[in-house]
Amino acid sequence: MNCSRHTYWQRVLVLLIALTTVQTGLAATRRVPQDHDSIQAAIAAAEQGDTILVAPGKYRERVQLKPGIVLRSEGDDSRARSQGLQRAELTVLDGGEQAQNAPGVVMAEGSTLDGFTITNVGRYDEDQWRKHHESQGEELGDDEGSIQAEGSIPAIRISSVNCTVVNCLIHHNGDVGIGILGKIKTGAAPLVASNFVYRNMGGGIGIADGAEPLVRGNHCYENLRAGIGCRQANPILTDNVCFQNIRAGIGCREGSSPVMRGNQCYGNRRSGIGLRMVGTNPIVEGNACYENDMAGIGCRDGAGPIIRKNVCRKNRLAGIGCSAGAKPLVVNNDCRENQTAGIGLQSQAAAIIEGNLCIDNHFVGIGITEGSSATVSGNQLSRQGGQPPMIAVKDGSTATIRDNRISGGGVAAVLVQGQATLSGNIFTGMDQKQGNAVWIWEKSTATITDNTFNGYRSAVLAIKSTVLLSGNQVTNFRGTAFTIKDSPQPSHAYKNTATSADPKAKVIELEGLSGIVDENVLMKE
Repeated sequence: MNCSRHTYWQRVLVLLIALTTVQTGLAATRRVPQDHDSIQAAIAAAEQGDTILVAPGKYRERVQLKPGIVLRSEGDDSRARSQGLQRAELTVLDGGEQAQNAPGVVMAEGSTLDGFTITNVGRYDEDQWRKHHESQGEELGDDEGSIQAEGSIPAIRISSVNCTVVNCLIHHNGDVGIGILGKIKTGAAPLVASNFVYRNMGGGIGIADGAEPLVRGNHCYENLRAGIGCRQANPILTDNVCFQNIRAGIGCREGSSPVMRGNQCYGNRRSGIGLRMVGTNPIVEGNACYENDMAGIGCRDGAGPIIRKNVCRKNRLAGIGCSAGAKPLVVNNDCRENQTAGIGLQSQAAAIIEGNLCIDNHFVGIGITEGSSATVSGNQLSRQGGQPPMIAVKDGSTATIRDNRISGGGVAAVLVQGQATLSGNIFTGMDQKQGNAVWIWEKSTATITDNTFNGYRSAVLAIKSTVLLSGNQVTNFRGTAFTIKDSPQPSHAYKNTATSADPKAKVIELEGLSGIVDENVLMKE
């Protein structure tokens, strides 16, 4: 019996080897133009598993692949030129410019496109490109150039199929460079990698309708819309370089939840990464966004991203900017030398801001304005010189500010025009010009407990506001540690300690309504 079973499995193994050999033997290599006059003719003759090798040259056609076909340019992968592989630069699919309803290349299930230039699919308009470049795309219609828009004709179309597009140059086309569409429950996850996509009259790579591709290591630049754009899609976007696009480097909206990791987005006319709309909840992690004309990372209109471990530097607006009801989690980012805020909230945004570095931003390190709210904890903020505060809570906004390390600041390290709770923070002045550590404006309320202040003229200045001060420690101040003037409601100050060598120093000066004022201790150095 055992011998019989052994013989049976031997026969099965021999049959499988034989079938594999037959399938391998059936796969053919077809050459253009040696074997076929055109690429489409070679595709028509090809069977699943065949490879079509295309010699260098310009081919004036638009092609539609068949399932399981590999379409590859001839050449040596090791001979790289300025943009991608030399074989892609020398092997050109020219769409002929004139309007047609066909994309330059239509991908099929299991097909591969490797090493081509795709150009002239529709009309590239230099004058229109320059016009919208000047206006930062403000005059573009919301769907203009989007893969999801009716009538859009991408240079390469991927529609609900598993396929591979690699090592291609896609440029100077009349619409989106690579358009990727999905359908619910198809499970399609195409690979789009190592392509150069630029100067297209839509986005560089557009992803929509539930598509879930892996988009990796592409260079997308100088496109009319975003370098990479997502609408109602959930791609994985890794290690792409998106720069000098007319809109964002990477744009994400309409309920998309992609994962974005390791991308570089710089020099774009809008944000490096732009996130919009309720239900748009991406993970934005480990990206570098710098020298963009708006924010490094911007989220608005109710978007709820996780933004963590990104580097946002030298952007013209905030490093990370959130507005119009956005609800981000902002964790462990490095925001430096941005022209406005390191991290900025406005227009009723609500955020958790934790563990970030906000260093040498030109205005505030963290700004919470226009009715916004935030929990700000465990951050490190500093700046040499300048008049703006390190943290600003303005326009009736609300903030909980705890366990941060705050160095420097201009007129104040923290300015409050709204409601704020400050606890467990360490404030360190950088020079003798430092003003107040905390400045509380009229009609505001603040609870300030268990903080450490060193090197400011005063720890707290409150004018026509209501405050509670407890358990704070102040050293190296000048004059009065805590000043409360014209308090409209009873303000409380107890168990605070101030240390000074100045014989005229005082712990507290309170004018107006007072509540509990007790056990405040002045210690001599």
